[in-house]
Amino acid sequence: MFRVWSLLMGYVFGNFLTAELVSRRIAGKSSFERGSGNPGMANIAAQDGANSAAFVLAGDLLKTFLPCLLCRMVLFPEAGAAAAAYAGLGAILGHNFPVWHHFKGGKGVACTCAALISISLGYGLLACLIGGIGVLVSHYLSIGAVLIPAAFLLPAFCFCEKEIGIVTMIIALIMLQRNMTGLKNLLTGTEPKKYLLKKLKNNRQNID
Repeated sequence: MFRVWSLLMGYVFGNFLTAELVSRRIAGKSSFERGSGNPGMANIAAQDGANSAAFVLAGDLLKTFLPCLLCRMVLFPEAGAAAAAYAGLGAILGHNFPVWHHFKGGKGVACTCAALISISLGYGLLACLIGGIGVLVSHYLSIGAVLIPAAFLLPAFCFCEKEIGIVTMIIALIMLQRNMTGLKNLLTGTEPKKYLLKKLKNNRQNID
């Protein structure tokens, strides 16, 4: 029964799109109507800058960590990491397919990072690091997004419960599906590159 309740709790939290709050607060428009139309950190960063993007990132991480930790440590401590895995999956589904927006949402990269870290702090951080390196080396956000859950799969099956490995595989498939357009564009040479280090350097120079 903990699976259903963890999944539902995560989904409810995931439906809160931080990018929508930030976009409407700053521009008075929905994030779905601006830039790429994606209610996520990357779109807000392109439209409103690094500070707004940081707020979106913090909100997306928080809305995933909260249900994961509540389910794992308070509501279903006997289920342990499995409760966090289902809550994390629910948060990702809520972010990607929010019921209030006809199931059209974001890509869930930040939510995926938080979910994996909630399952296993060490392996989750390692997976995020691998994904980050993938972006810095390739300059493609879709590469990093897919690498994060993929890097978590092996330790999930080897060092966690088999059920957690299966949930992680579902998360990896969701991430692949949400980034399929970007990966196809990459193959055709039409996917734009993101030079994150250069952008951060320029932001620091502007601040100074």
